[in-house]
Amino acid sequence: MLSIVQKSFGGPEVLEVVETAIPEPLQTEVLVRVRAASVNPVEGYIRSGAFPMLGEPPFTLGWDVSGVVEAVGRGTARFKVGDEVYGMPFFPRPGNTYAQYVTAPSRMLAHKPASLDHVHAAALPVVGLSAWQGLVDYAGVRPGDRVLIHAAGGGVGHVAVQIAKALGAYVIATASAGKRDFVRSLGADEVIDYRMTDFAEAVRDVDVVYDVVGEDNGERSFAVLRLGGAFVTAVDHGNAELRAKGEAAGLRFIGLAVEPDHTALEALTRLVDEGRLRPYVSRTFELRDVAKAHQVVEEGGLTGKVVLTVD
Repeated sequence: MLSIVQKSFGGPEVLEVVETAIPEPLQTEVLVRVRAASVNPVEGYIRSGAFPMLGEPPFTLGWDVSGVVEAVGRGTARFKVGDEVYGMPFFPRPGNTYAQYVTAPSRMLAHKPASLDHVHAAALPVVGLSAWQGLVDYAGVRPGDRVLIHAAGGGVGHVAVQIAKALGAYVIATASAGKRDFVRSLGADEVIDYRMTDFAEAVRDVDVVYDVVGEDNGERSFAVLRLGGAFVTAVDHGNAELRAKGEAAGLRFIGLAVEPDHTALEALTRLVDEGRLRPYVSRTFELRDVAKAHQVVEEGGLTGKVVLTVD
């Protein structure tokens, strides 16, 4: 099979198309013929060495996957050959989804939403699980809660807006002016152009803030939260100083590191097939053009996700 391997840290050019052996599923695993795999910003940081989460190369990047079950290992009856599945296997260990085939434990996958093609299904697991786990499992968003979502036009953000609305929340979103109409179309009740308006002065009495921006955005977000409100961060989860400041201010600090979770995937599938959630794909590239895909993601300013199609 063809897979993408990098043998050193560096720019997108280190991503090589190579021929490797098709993996065999172990007990409780399935072999998936990959139809699509998406590119997430974290993968660029890992590739460059800025965030060496996988250790030293060589390795294959990728966690989002959507495809068809080709073989089933002993000890699992969740799927059969021919089933369409999607998921986020093994994170934060190598998921190896930049490839034509991948193996994964059956409980790290779920049946693909019937209303999505593989391209859009592959766009959902990492961002969908990040949003679901932060808003539902940890923050416990309830109907009527006021939720502020930063970078609402991006990968995690555009899904988080839709999940928060599905939970019955009043959603305030920050986004650039060019993404205002898009974010409104997702269901946001208010959209703040962060380049023109300081959200810390414009917003008050928020129950939950979801942040994927980092830097000083976290501490500035504390000012908009009510006492006892939850600050969810997917980028500063290891920031002990920020945690201490938040807790000293009487807030709940939730540092989120996304986990594989078939139960949450199944919940996302229900929202999708009920018409309440739709991942947005801005660009697609063939697997062989993964370096170009990484370049586009690193340029920033994207709406939604970038997806690799796999023949």
